[in-house]
Amino acid sequence: MTKLQPPPQQPLFETFDVLGLPIAAVTPARASKIIHCWAEDDKGRMVCLRDVHGIMRALDDKDLFDIHLAADMLSPDGTPLALIGKWRGVDVEQTCGANLLERMMEDSMRSGLKHYFYGGNNGVAEEMVAILRDSYPGIDIVGFGTPPFRPLTSDEFQALVDEIRRTKADVVWIGLSTPKQEILMHQLKPHISATALGIGAVYDFVTGRVKRAPRWMQQMGLEWLHRFLSEPRRLWRRYLVLAPRFVWRVAFSKGR
Repeated sequence: MTKLQPPPQQPLFETFDVLGLPIAAVTPARASKIIHCWAEDDKGRMVCLRDVHGIMRALDDKDLFDIHLAADMLSPDGTPLALIGKWRGVDVEQTCGANLLERMMEDSMRSGLKHYFYGGNNGVAEEMVAILRDSYPGIDIVGFGTPPFRPLTSDEFQALVDEIRRTKADVVWIGLSTPKQEILMHQLKPHISATALGIGAVYDFVTGRVKRAPRWMQQMGLEWLHRFLSEPRRLWRRYLVLAPRFVWRVAFSKGR
């Protein structure tokens, strides 16, 4: 495996505070490099790709908030989080699940990083893996699995741990909803020597079940609008209730 190391004695990344949570000052390229560095040891880690919805869910649930504080990286999934960092003079870019996946697949074709995928409805993970193998020749995907529509039993959880260990995966991509994926990553972290990333709807983006916003909307920070217009019944509360609450709280908080 090609080693992608940071400069000696340099911190892997800085953070900036958003409502009490340390958001990582990263870009997709920088986040990929960090995760490659982590693959050089045997420590389990977790990455939460965080948007406004996820921040507000964590603020309303102390246990979920504590899980976020225990994460090894909170990447700025949503444009608003990246903008807050930029307004504070931080070198940061939106680092959402879809963009990070693309960057890590590109980097892994050279580095040989091993990937495991867990999430989606029946057949989705298998289809996603096939698409990625076709798009990134030589990518080392060592396994995939589909979760049941309920919490895992203790035996099922142990079977997942054993499978991840057996495959010697460096990265585990978990595609569930929030907070299910954050809870599962937190449970997995002490038992595996891989980095778990919660990427939510990315499974559906890759397989075409849900269409991402056009590139121009992504570049203008309007991907949220595209998602809202695509699924208004499901997402209305996220964008019409939680987002205004977020703006209000950030406006009157003492950000660092």
